[in-house]
Amino acid sequence: MKFILKISALIDAISEFTGRAVSCLTLLLVIVVFLDVVMRYLFSSSFVFTQELEWHIFGAIFLLGASFTLLKDGHVRVDIFYQKMSPRTRAWINLLGTVFFLLPGCSMIIATSMGFIQSSWSVMECSPDPGGIPCRFLIKSTIPLGFFLLALQGVSLGIKSFSTIFGEEVDMGVNE
Repeated sequence: MKFILKISALIDAISEFTGRAVSCLTLLLVIVVFLDVVMRYLFSSSFVFTQELEWHIFGAIFLLGASFTLLKDGHVRVDIFYQKMSPRTRAWINLLGTVFFLLPGCSMIIATSMGFIQSSWSVMECSPDPGGIPCRFLIKSTIPLGFFLLALQGVSLGIKSFSTIFGEEVDMGVNE
């Protein structure tokens, strides 16, 4: 069990690193939006590149930050009942939700996005707008990457839930 918990800790470290990197992207997004607003309102000028960069950075934040959010138990849930349950019951809910919903959902999105990504890479897809971002295929690649990281964090959650069910004292990674 200790070895499996070490794998879970390694996955958690990957999600933690990804979350820190995404926080840098968040700062970058704030700077890009600020510059876009300044250009638009002070200089009556706007660039397609800047607007597309905002969308792409936001997409990367959303996709790559999902695993960190799962690590910190930050995803939205209706926890009127969940909060009042014992740790073991919560572990059962997390394990079943991971096995029957999270992992199959991530697998489906990864599998269905691969053709989409391959076609984008094969033509080195760019923005159709003049002055747009030339490497659109890169942002599309964050779709399977983000869901792979989310599935990986789901495996960690499953390991910790399984351990909790069978009596191991496990740090679920949540800062309370």
